[in-house]
Amino acid sequence: MQKQLNANNRIRAVQLQVIDEGGNQLGVMPTQEALKLARERNLDLVEVSPQIQPPIAKIMDYGKYMYRKEKQEKKSKQKVQERKTVRVGFKTGVHDLDFKAKQINEFLNDGHIVKVELTLRGREKALAHMGRQKLEQFMTKLSNFSVQESIKRSPFGWTIIIRK
Repeated sequence: MQKQLNANNRIRAVQLQVIDEGGNQLGVMPTQEALKLARERNLDLVEVSPQIQPPIAKIMDYGKYMYRKEKQEKKSKQKVQERKTVRVGFKTGVHDLDFKAKQINEFLNDGHIVKVELTLRGREKALAHMGRQKLEQFMTKLSNFSVQESIKRSPFGWTIIIRK
């Protein structure tokens, strides 16, 4: 969350550089005069740049400004990459592997993170080294990934996470 700006009677500066609601420069004026001007227009006087001399204040609707800022902040937080999971079996056929590789390439082009899992069942777990080789062969079918985390052993087989 952002810090709150000084508005109306909370402004402590003696003089302000004032900008009206249309973005026009009104010049340097005493704070009381700028406050009176803002009240005549049924708006608020908001100190937007308090660190410079004289501070810059803008005449605006403060509630509407804060609402837009919060909405924009929430929108920027929503741009989280989605993680897609594709499972490949130990006995998966060549055609199915080609189809899954095509699907992963589409996910990567859309900007998603992809987690590829090679699942091992029952006695296949005893052949885990062969499962890893199969996963490495499958990774050669993928064309457009740039970042690959190491192949990790999981309780159900092998997993790898790839990004574009």
